[in-house]
Amino acid sequence: MIDYIRENFSYYPIYYRLLFKTKKEFTPEYVSYGSDKEQYFLYYEPSEPVSDKVVIWVHGGGWNAGNPKFFDYVGQYMARAGYRFVSLGYRLSPKNKYPTQIEDVCAGFNAAKKYLQDKGIDTSKIILSGPSAGAHLSSILCYSKATQKKYNVDLSGVIGYVGFGGPYSFRKSTGLTLKMLLSMLFAKGYDRKEAEPWSLMEKSDIPMLLIQSRHDGLIGFGCAEDFAQKAEVVGNICEIYEVEDKRNTHSWYTAGCFLFEREENKTLDKFMSWIEKI
Repeated sequence: MIDYIRENFSYYPIYYRLLFKTKKEFTPEYVSYGSDKEQYFLYYEPSEPVSDKVVIWVHGGGWNAGNPKFFDYVGQYMARAGYRFVSLGYRLSPKNKYPTQIEDVCAGFNAAKKYLQDKGIDTSKIILSGPSAGAHLSSILCYSKATQKKYNVDLSGVIGYVGFGGPYSFRKSTGLTLKMLLSMLFAKGYDRKEAEPWSLMEKSDIPMLLIQSRHDGLIGFGCAEDFAQKAEVVGNICEIYEVEDKRNTHSWYTAGCFLFEREENKTLDKFMSWIEKI
């Protein structure tokens, strides 16, 4: 309960005191991949690339909120750091029920990969990542071969996956907020195992980093532990990083960490260090 209360009080300092003070140094390229206004991605090209790796990011927001434009500050940070960055959007619930979201993420990934290739950008070193709902969707994209086959996704070139605060398993102990979000995401009677990353995970050569906090008021630490245990069973490489920062509520460490510099935020530094070394 204490972590849930801390979560609710964290939004004001994130979205009013810090978010709107973020400098916008880069103008991303807007690319539509479907007829719906939510089916688009933003591409950020750094002034001086420091790596041939590309980060494709699937935003969070409980499946029912958020878009790449709102999370512009993440793209701004990554471009300043010298990384080519794609911020991927998708149709939201409750208007659009699952599997609409994973259909869009797969289609958006394919479109983004082709877009990069058409620009002459190397797509042999892609990092897939996302926070919260974005971690849920990107992990399914990464580790469900059935999903890849169904939506004709070629993950060759993906060399790593990083999830922040993901609901990888739908535990009975799931908190009330997540239960409400899931009830909006799924149509009545839908088999939720068909959308549970833990249930869908198969053997993969893509190593993963799961960033999770024990003081997350929305997503339990056990979700990452469940996913890591399943990874061990099927033979996938997995590391769990337990958030050490004092700003360790869900919003602060999932996407909020990008409002800081890596020298002042251990979570962000872990993310950057991992993609540098992978």
